[in-house]
Amino acid sequence: MESSEDLSRGAVVVASVLLIISLVASAIGTNSVDIGGFSATIISAAIALGVQWLSWVPASVKQTERFFDITGGVTFLAIVAFSLWAGYQSEPPSLREWIVSGLVVIWSLRLSSFLFLRIHRTGKDGRFDSLKTSPARFIIPWTLQGLWVFLTMSVVIVINSQSGPAPNLSIWDGIGMALWTLGFGIEVVADAQKTAFNSKLENRGRWIEEGLWARSRHPNYLGEILLWTGIAFFGVPCFDGLEMIALVSPIFIFILLTRISGIPILEERAMARWGNDPEYQKYREITPTLVPSLRAPNS
Repeated sequence: MESSEDLSRGAVVVASVLLIISLVASAIGTNSVDIGGFSATIISAAIALGVQWLSWVPASVKQTERFFDITGGVTFLAIVAFSLWAGYQSEPPSLREWIVSGLVVIWSLRLSSFLFLRIHRTGKDGRFDSLKTSPARFIIPWTLQGLWVFLTMSVVIVINSQSGPAPNLSIWDGIGMALWTLGFGIEVVADAQKTAFNSKLENRGRWIEEGLWARSRHPNYLGEILLWTGIAFFGVPCFDGLEMIALVSPIFIFILLTRISGIPILEERAMARWGNDPEYQKYREITPTLVPSLRAPNS
């Protein structure tokens, strides 16, 4: 039996996300291709939320979070495919559209498969322990994932679904490609280093402070922020008027990872586990949270 508090909280989150997505989709869709009387941005928003809610139903029945991350990855791929198809109704995709779509596909396949395999190794994700037992509570992370997908993809949606000819490639696209490559490389290396570290029995119950993790406590998040900032640069030559709102994508990701669901949660868990350990206190003191320092590691 759902409590009235759970139902109210779930309803507030769903209503708030619907309002935010509707406002953003309407604003950035001013030059979007129409499909069946609806702008491609509105349909993309419906895909972002619809896939999550459809997945939430069986996940709630089975009380499992095992397919949460892979569902997010599939949603990114679905929106890439739809937005490219929608834009094609106006004219064939430009080189920029193929490039940004390809970069999202590469990122999505890599990250979603990495997270999917990780949760199947560990058996669960502790973030969902108190949520998955209540459908009204469990719908919250699924709905927020839909918001994350749509806002993160807003730049790509606008680029791919704009009607009319696309601007030629420019220096902005070069900057975007460089930032994406740097960010993707950092994220991949950081994840690989942490996976290798955690696979060793002698490291059980320890924090990682080697490789990129010796210079930043969260290098994987730094990579994530950089690569989506790179994607945003691809949109600079394309956007006009309210379409500029799509550039909220990297800002949203930065706030999400540094203020809401990423770093704050992990830092709280780390302090609960190792806060009284002098070695961990030293690691926190000399290692920046996100942006690496120029000092020599462990100095």
